[in-house]
Amino acid sequence: MVIGRGADGYLIRLKDVARVEVGPAEWRRLFRGNGVNMVGLGIIKQSTANTLAVTREAKKLRDRIQSTLPEGMDIKQSFDSSVFVESAISEVYTTLFIAAGLVILVILLFLGDWRAMMVPAVTVPVSLIATFTVLYGLGYSINLLTLLALVLAIGMVVDDGIVVLENIHRRMNEGESPLVAAYRGARQVGFAVVATTLVLIAVFVPITFLQDDAGRLFGEFAVAMAAAVGFSSVVALTLSPVICAKLLKADNGRHRVSRLGDRVFSSLQSRYHAGLKRALHAPLAMGLVLVAALAACYFLFKQIPQEFAPKEDRGVFFMIIKGPEGASFDYTSERVLEIEEKLMPLVDGGDIQRLLLRAPRGFGGGEDFSGAMGIIVLTPFDSGRRDAYAIMADARERVADISGVMVFPIMPQALGGHANKAVQFVIGGADYDELARWRDRIISEASANPGLVGIDSDYQESKPQLRVSINRERAASLGVRLIDINRTLETLLGSRRVTTFMRDGEEYDVILEGEPDAQRSPGDLHNIYVRSTTTDRLIPLSNLVTLEDRADAATLNRYNRMRAITIDAAVAGDYTLGEALTYLEQLTREVAPEAVIDYKGESLKLKTSSGDIYFIFALALMVVFLVLAAQFESFVHPFVIMLTVPLAIAGALLGLSLFGQTINIYSQVALIMLVGLAPKNGILIVEFANQLRDEGRTFEEALIEAAGQRLRPILMTSITTIMGAVPLILATGAGAEARFVIGVVVASGVSLATVLTLFVVPLAYYLLARNTHTPLTVTRQLESELDKF
Repeated sequence: MVIGRGADGYLIRLKDVARVEVGPAEWRRLFRGNGVNMVGLGIIKQSTANTLAVTREAKKLRDRIQSTLPEGMDIKQSFDSSVFVESAISEVYTTLFIAAGLVILVILLFLGDWRAMMVPAVTVPVSLIATFTVLYGLGYSINLLTLLALVLAIGMVVDDGIVVLENIHRRMNEGESPLVAAYRGARQVGFAVVATTLVLIAVFVPITFLQDDAGRLFGEFAVAMAAAVGFSSVVALTLSPVICAKLLKADNGRHRVSRLGDRVFSSLQSRYHAGLKRALHAPLAMGLVLVAALAACYFLFKQIPQEFAPKEDRGVFFMIIKGPEGASFDYTSERVLEIEEKLMPLVDGGDIQRLLLRAPRGFGGGEDFSGAMGIIVLTPFDSGRRDAYAIMADARERVADISGVMVFPIMPQALGGHANKAVQFVIGGADYDELARWRDRIISEASANPGLVGIDSDYQESKPQLRVSINRERAASLGVRLIDINRTLETLLGSRRVTTFMRDGEEYDVILEGEPDAQRSPGDLHNIYVRSTTTDRLIPLSNLVTLEDRADAATLNRYNRMRAITIDAAVAGDYTLGEALTYLEQLTREVAPEAVIDYKGESLKLKTSSGDIYFIFALALMVVFLVLAAQFESFVHPFVIMLTVPLAIAGALLGLSLFGQTINIYSQVALIMLVGLAPKNGILIVEFANQLRDEGRTFEEALIEAAGQRLRPILMTSITTIMGAVPLILATGAGAEARFVIGVVVASGVSLATVLTLFVVPLAYYLLARNTHTPLTVTRQLESELDKF
């Protein structure tokens, strides 16, 4: 390309004054994988896309591209976020089958009849398959939380069937034929089945009101649970009686196992009757139990640490690498190679599968070369490797002695998977200088807290900068335009896109820039010239500008329209996000009482989700109470039944405390579930006591007989619910931490509530419901009064 003619008349071509080459727009990039230079390509799915589907298509595309590459060039998959998802889903499928097996085994042990066991073996799959149709119709996917919902639903969908099955089985043993027992047994418990189902559905609906990531995820969870429970009620009242009438025999229960089970249960029932009669005359003791439960709820809730999501081994962790402000690419690259050398033994030792390091930090580029990032992909969960947090602590120790750079590993967020620190604490004020002073004092104090590591802020006034001031008067007198000065500086000290060109059907940018060696020192300005428009002479740029070395903040951030500085940190060991935020809040009030406090990232999610959960918990209580009031046509009976909720919550919080767990989004949703699970046993007792009162029994006889008759189904439904949660407690592998938390809440809450409900509900009914009317009595009274008009 000819660009002009020289003084001697010869043509001057572009190659004579410039080096022209096809290359990357920015060559200062480092990407290493297990000690080998690579080119990294990141594929980021859209927010609504399915992770597994995107991964499958990406792998197909990789294979097609691989076939077109020259020999010796390979495409390797370094990091795949779907590995955790696939592994977790596989674990949930296993848990699903184990839970179903345990539930069916419980029925066999209680009823001692293999034919009775076949009833839930048929009805449970029907309910679950029907649930899949609802999920498909709503456009939901089969994901971790919908599958987790089905695991929990195993214990719940069988509850309605157990109530119907046990009642039919009992009536057959009392002499009724299978057909008559099926008809009368289903009708007798129909009200209780519908009531418990509506209560559970009423609890799950408010969960869909959760916002942000939690709302999107647990909304599908709630819909799956509500659909499963709803279908289980329909199946229990339609298909279960049909199967019982066809399959069960009137002479069942006469073999050895059944007789042994009957003797054990008869003994238990007699002891329960005796204990219940004593409890009815000791109301103070039961009152103390309720007060103790409420006090336990309060104190345990205050004591148990809080966090947004439980700490999970996700098979990968990130490493944030930060050098001094203004550090060059070469400086940062050297430190990255030192880090690689320190961590490669973990690759050889079998803990790390892929060690990926890149500088600068982001895949999107940028000119901040002081930062870098590592993605450490661990070997599969079943490889026998150490826990991810142990490996992360090991990695932190190995790189701790590298000077001139800060390195802190962090675990990706459980919901979202972002490579950000969990603690993002915002302080706002009127002036950045004052904010910086507050920041320094907070970081200085917080650095002594062993639970916080990698404490830093997004406001760094130490960014080296070279301020160029143009002497406008001198430039004007010499005939030099300001735009020429600006473009010259931009081109020779940075780069500038001037045009594009086409090659093989593709459009490429033409980027004009100075040689890298001419950009290393402020003295290089003496070698830069601009042309005068009046004299056509070249003027040294150093005659037109003055330089000032200074350190200043690279960015001035605002948050919610106020000047703000964000202090971020990772939590270490057993220290939780809730404890970290509480500590920083108290410290800030001491150091800077005038500062405005706010939050970002996972810290903000914890604060907002906690508020949402409290509202939804209160809403669930209110909705359940109103549903029960509408069904029982009374406010007293629902109140008696709802006394089981604090018992369940106390048991759940006690379980969390004993197992060293936290209050997080998973345990909070499980606590809301208990609002629907806890009243089920109370409904069975109160509803049957009302039936017996309608048949002419005295109040106390109806109550004691109802509690005794419903003892077996109460124990069966409670144990099946617990058995549905046990596989979650025993879970291992990907996602086990979240499943464990939900399992602990459900199992411990239902266990304590079941034991205490057997005494608290009858006693509360005995004290409060003596002068109340049953729904049938109210109906008869209405019909009688209508006949008069």
